[in-house]
Amino acid sequence: MASIMIDSYAFGKIVIDGKEYGKDVIIFPDRVKANWWRKEGHKLHVEDIEDILREEPVLVVVGTGKFGLMQVLPDTEQAIKERNIELIVGKTAKACEIYNELSRDKRVVAALHLTC
Repeated sequence: MASIMIDSYAFGKIVIDGKEYGKDVIIFPDRVKANWWRKEGHKLHVEDIEDILREEPVLVVVGTGKFGLMQVLPDTEQAIKERNIELIVGKTAKACEIYNELSRDKRVVAALHLTC
């Protein structure tokens, strides 16, 4: 299903389909949203993922940073689950692996924090 794949991830840097990004990204099934900004840097609010929810994926993978410092707020988690969207949250390196594995067969969106 997915044609977009993550080639590599390191602190502050991700390579997606051969293109390097130095800021947080959202990977949709058909495009990459670069320079993803959130209302509050290390907290994931519902308004930060409105375009993800509109996309109606079956799964959202959230990368919380190399050290896992970004938190998915309870309201955000609830908004995702209310739409019957599966949510997987983990440190960004693991989230990248999960995205690459599951996006082959499912409509997956990944929201990835690249630093802390």
